[in-house]
Amino acid sequence: MRVPLIAILLAFLFACVPEGTDWQVSEVKAPAGEGGEPNLFVAETGQLYLSWVAYLDDTTDALLFAVWEDGAWSAPREIASGTDWFVNWADFPSIAAYPGGGNVLAAHWLAKSAGGTYDYDVHISQSADGGQSWSPSFIPHRDGLAAEHGFVSMQPLSADRMLAVWLDGRNTKTEEASTAGHEHGHGGPMSLRSAVFDPQGELGEESELDDRVCDCCQTDLALTQAGPIAVYRDRSESEVRDIYCVRQIDGRWTSPSPVYDDGWTITACPVNGPAVVAHGTAVAVAWFTAANDRPTVKVAFSQDAGATFEVPIRLDDGRPEGRVDLEWLDEERIVVSWQENTDAGAEIRYALVSRKGKEGASQVLTNTDPSRQSGFPILARTTDKLWFAWTQVDSTTTLRTAFLKL
Repeated sequence: MRVPLIAILLAFLFACVPEGTDWQVSEVKAPAGEGGEPNLFVAETGQLYLSWVAYLDDTTDALLFAVWEDGAWSAPREIASGTDWFVNWADFPSIAAYPGGGNVLAAHWLAKSAGGTYDYDVHISQSADGGQSWSPSFIPHRDGLAAEHGFVSMQPLSADRMLAVWLDGRNTKTEEASTAGHEHGHGGPMSLRSAVFDPQGELGEESELDDRVCDCCQTDLALTQAGPIAVYRDRSESEVRDIYCVRQIDGRWTSPSPVYDDGWTITACPVNGPAVVAHGTAVAVAWFTAANDRPTVKVAFSQDAGATFEVPIRLDDGRPEGRVDLEWLDEERIVVSWQENTDAGAEIRYALVSRKGKEGASQVLTNTDPSRQSGFPILARTTDKLWFAWTQVDSTTTLRTAFLKL
């Protein structure tokens, strides 16, 4: 059997991890000052990409990116800009690289499609030269309706296939839609959809993965040995909003299934989505819940590519706000980050956890603003570093990055 290059790379990364970690985090100068909505992506080659939104003036926004090279961030490069963008603290753009070492990139952002507050489309642009030039954007959803489309996750599948999933509001605008309630005042429920595209922008079949999901919580994707897995916040008819997953096995998507039955009943979207990572058939999912009026950050492990999950482990310190992310540290352990409220405001915290439980005390990355403006902290893992990116809120919003050397 041919071993995929990514599996070889991951095995090498894990072999480089020492037995212990001293948690000495070093902040590095970000490639830009004012801006926000950062995101990180590590290519199969190990190249680290940072993307973010720059606010050029009162009407114009731009999606920029930089790469980590020679011990510093490169100069920022522009992917796209516009005066009609939908810029949101929780629904932020991303960048991804196709595997195979071909230097082919994809990036997404959101742009308004009509006058309604939540009428916006997903736009995807691609680069065949490492980001020197970018193609005209295309829209992965083909409903043609002025409706909400966002909370996108992208996952490379091969050198010529990229998977995207998103929250899709087309059913909130149809005449047949139930009046049972979309939070934004429309008709039927939000759905979760997917499509595959290639480096030329050709779209494959679009699939509906779940016909009723929470309206504005992030999605996430990971690639297991058995195929991709998508995680998201579901929404039942009785307003239970727990974390669910769908998996693609032999080219077919499974029926939605819960990662865990928290039983969180809430009649509004908490804007707090899950995060997932995978290595072979091992999967870990982190999420926030406030079931039974007890705010909690949890993580659950799976050893069968997400078919079943073990009993979740609680990670928070009693006052979590959520906003989770996670990354593998080695073959047995992961690091989970989240936002924890304090008497003075809030902190970005992170902790080491294995299937046996939380290992040691939570660590504080930095103080942060508890408001929405501070956004969602992001984690990524390169060969010898665990990376953090976040938005710092002072008189302005600024981009910040740091790493934990392993």
